[in-house]
Amino acid sequence: MLQLMHQACFCLALTWYKMISVCLANGHPSITASIMAPSDLHIVKNDFGVILSWNSNITEEMETYSVKYVLMCKFDTAKEILERLQENKRIIRLGLHSGFYAKVKTQLLSKETEDVIKESNWTEFVYKAPPVYIQNLSCIIYNLFNFNCTWDIKTEAPEDAQYFLSYRYSGKEFQCQLYLINAKHKNIGCHMKEVYFNSSNPIRLNINVRVRSNSSENRSYYKRFTPRRLEKLNPPINVSLSLEDRSIKINWKPPPTIGSAEKNCFTYQVKITDLKPVDVSEEEYVHPVRDPEKQYIVQVRVKKIKCISNKIWSEWSEPIIINNNYKNNKMNTWQMLILVLFLSTIFTGGLLKFLCRRYKCIDTVVMPIPQPSERIRTWLELYSVQRKEYGLGPQPPDIPAIRDLSTPVKDFTQQKYISEIMLIPQEKNQHKRIN
Repeated sequence: MLQLMHQACFCLALTWYKMISVCLANGHPSITASIMAPSDLHIVKNDFGVILSWNSNITEEMETYSVKYVLMCKFDTAKEILERLQENKRIIRLGLHSGFYAKVKTQLLSKETEDVIKESNWTEFVYKAPPVYIQNLSCIIYNLFNFNCTWDIKTEAPEDAQYFLSYRYSGKEFQCQLYLINAKHKNIGCHMKEVYFNSSNPIRLNINVRVRSNSSENRSYYKRFTPRRLEKLNPPINVSLSLEDRSIKINWKPPPTIGSAEKNCFTYQVKITDLKPVDVSEEEYVHPVRDPEKQYIVQVRVKKIKCISNKIWSEWSEPIIINNNYKNNKMNTWQMLILVLFLSTIFTGGLLKFLCRRYKCIDTVVMPIPQPSERIRTWLELYSVQRKEYGLGPQPPDIPAIRDLSTPVKDFTQQKYISEIMLIPQEKNQHKRIN
């Protein structure tokens, strides 16, 4: 019994010892009570933005623990950025915004387990940046080695301000090669070629605003981006077609890229004639052919959305015509028919010309009409004079049609017209002689 009592006392003492050790490890009352929130937050400008620092209010007793700081920043309407720091300062890179809101607090952590033992209250800070003179900054990388940026100038910008672009990449500074200038001779864009980017290294883009009338008012706006997020891919390459069982199989390959070229990184769209583009994740697409005689036009484009989010589609590939042979065959049929008709016309014309020359058809057709003989002309003149003298109407005598002007005049002397002339009263013709 006594031995059992000794064992129970020993276990109870051991339990109390462990509880006291845990309490001492988790923090001393005098230490936890003395944790103060950071104070004296202030801003110092530098080339990249601003340096935000504060007084940590750390005591010697706190140094037995791991001291860290939690910083939260928010730029305009953007999402909050929360991070844990080991130092009591942070470089905040300013983009195209009017300032930021920040708050910071101190934490004591166990050095062995990194568990939070105690933390202070938040200390808040608001920084209002100087006016921003540009907006709508947009950049794009295309054809692998070309880099373009454009921006708009706000109406409140100084009249004598000029804008210059540069970017820092892999520790080097690169100035703009060619500026895009508006009607007021302000730089509103930049074009650079033969630019080589590594997709894993971010780019720091700076736009420096220099005001001529006030040299002290020079401001730099910063933007940080990853090259592959701004890449506009070229259209897919090696686009080919093949006919298989009343369907058309379309194949292609992804274009070169500055980022990852893994197969699952790319997504495609296939456009056939006037149909709605179809999203395709593979490098092929099969389209059923319902009308074998219909002509289709196929184009493909590409972008990345899986390995990295990219909203920029490539241009459409060169159009490829399906069933173009049918159209060509129809055209060839009409061309052949026109050629046959043309050759037949030439042959027929040549044959007719030969026959007409051989049998003198043309000479007969174009033979001139012979002039009437002297006797016929005399008779006609005499007849006309007699009709005028006797007041006869203008109707010509009922003479038979002369089908051959070469007919001798003697054939007409036996007709009744001569007898009619002879019946004219003599008093009307006493001075006329009729032959």
